Parts: sequence; C-alpha cells; structure tokens
Amino acid sequence: MHSSDTNFPLSRHLLYSYAPDWICTVVFSAAFLSLETIDGFRREFSVEDQAISHPYAVHERVPNFALYMVCLVAPFILQAAVNYWTVRSFWDSHNSSLGLVLALALTGSITQVTKVTVGRPRPDLLDRCQPPPGLSDPEYKLFDSSICTQTNLRIMRDGFRSFPSGHSSMSFAGLGFFAFYLAGKVHLFDRRGTAPKAWVSLTPFIGAALVAISRTMDYRHHWQDVLVGSVLGTIMAYFSYRLYYPPLTSKHSHQPYAPRGSIPLEPDYGDDEAEELLPHHSRRNSWEEHRQDGTNESSVVPGTVRRGEAAHLEEYWRDSRETSQHPPRVSTDRGDQRV
Repeated sequence: MHSSDTNFPLSRHLLYSYAPDWICTVVFSAAFLSLETIDGFRREFSVEDQAISHPYAVHERVPNFALYMVCLVAPFILQAAVNYWTVRSFWDSHNSSLGLVLALALTGSITQVTKVTVGRPRPDLLDRCQPPPGLSDPEYKLFDSSICTQTNLRIMRDGFRSFPSGHSSMSFAGLGFFAFYLAGKVHLFDRRGTAPKAWVSLTPFIGAALVAISRTMDYRHHWQDVLVGSVLGTIMAYFSYRLYYPPLTSKHSHQPYAPRGSIPLEPDYGDDEAEELLPHHSRRNSWEEHRQDGTNESSVVPGTVRRGEAAHLEEYWRDSRETSQHPPRVSTDRGDQRV
C-alpha cells in the first residue's frame, strides 16, 4: 500500500504548480495593505455642498474587523464545511481557499488604487474637515483640504476615499466567491434546476448587500460608490472562481480543475500480498472510476476535472504572425455561375 513518504513527492510536485498563484496573491495583498497608509489625491469641494454635509459616524455598523470576518473567515469556514459534506476533496479545499484569497487580494488592491487616485470626498467630509464657522464658497472657486481644522490626519486622509466602497467590494468578493462555489456544488444550471438551489446559491449575496447598504446608512459612501464597489467585487469573485473551477453549466461544476502538473499513467499500487492476489484489472478499478470522459488518463488527478487544452503562448503568437503575413487565398471561382 502507499505510504505517506511515497505520496509526498507527488503531492509536493502538484502543489508547486500553484506557486505562481500564491505568489501573486501575496503581492496583491501586500499592495492592498501598503496603500492604506498613502496620502492620496484630494479633490476640491464646496462647503455648501449638501451631499458631503452628513454627520461623521464614530461607530460604524460594520467595522473593519467585522468586515474581515464576513468576507474572509466566514466563507473559508463555510467552504470547508461544504467540501466535507459533499466531495471531501483535498484539491477542492485547496482551490476554493486559493480562489477566495485571490479574489479578495485582487479586489482590495484595485479598490485601494482607485481610492487614492480618485480622491472623492465622503458624504461626511465637512464634519471631518471642521472648516472655520461662517465660511462660504468664493465666487467661481472651490476649497481644498487646507481650510480644514481637523488635527487627526487619519480621519482627514480617509475622508477622501469614498470611491469605490471598499466594504462593498470586499464583501461581494468574498461572499460572491462563496456563492459561485455553492452554485457549482448544487449544479445550479443543470436540467433539474429548482428554486431551492437558486436560493441556496444567492443567499451569500444577500449578506454582501446588507454590508454595502450599511455604508450608506453610516454616511461613509455615496450610492454610486457602493454600486461600483459591489460590481467590482462580483466580477473579481467570478474571475477568481473560473480560474480554478469549470463553468457553472458544466456537468463537472462540483469538481475543481486538475492541478497544472501531471501524474503517472498507472499509479504505484504497492506490493501488498493481498493486493497482489487480485486480478490486475481489479486493482485498477478505483483508478478507472476517476477518469473523465475524453481526458488523458496520465494527467487527471482523482476528484478533479481536466482544464481545456492550451498551447504555449509562443505557439499562439507564431500562428497569428504567420496568418497575418500569409493570409489564406480566397477562391474567386463561383459555383453558381451560368454558362
């Protein structure tokens, strides 16, 4: 029988195939965290603008700690539970965890870059700024942040990061990924699609929507900020999900994509005496059960589904160059010509 030492080199080889994905995830996460302390662009504003005259909420309905529990910790635990209740696959657990973290890292970094470059004032900016009493707009001009008497630099810096909503984008990225994960497990779009499966799959989006709505209740964001953040998070969630799972319409939507590495044509069944007494075809039955229709038996890990075949980028580029330099000739003969 297999020993842990025998399986370890193979597992390590397959896990190493995901090293670029984990490295990118770490890089995007570092970018997200580092941009938090950058003093970005600050737009000019009017002290008579009612859209930015709302009160500053000291206590948020969904603070940052609660946000990370909602968008990261809860989906991670729930995905592990769903994996245990359904496929019980190591690669499903690995791919779902990697996809979730990647979705959040991509969303967070894009959100932060946009925030510090756009510099849109929050709805509570004037309460943060605390301009001198009796100040009014000059004719044909706007004020900048130099008029503010606020001494807390963190509050002022955060006051110009309204677009897009980070709470909205992160909650839709984390819970959105979990929603797609659930949809794949229950085969939402198969021929037996039912309303209960749709409700199960869409429930995480309800939680994400509540987080997004709370940002307008706290006057932290304008409705446009929340809308764009929600769309951004959903797009990144689906993008990350499709990197590691087949389409939701696939008959294998409950399975993760196979690792990018390869496995031997015939696994080592060991030299156990009892197993040696069995016919050769019987010893291969468990292996045969995991093969997918139309796949190469030398590269499909049990419990996964093969990715679409793809050539190297150099081959794609070379074929494109050759096609553009030597376009196929179009025949000028017409079969419908009459004599």
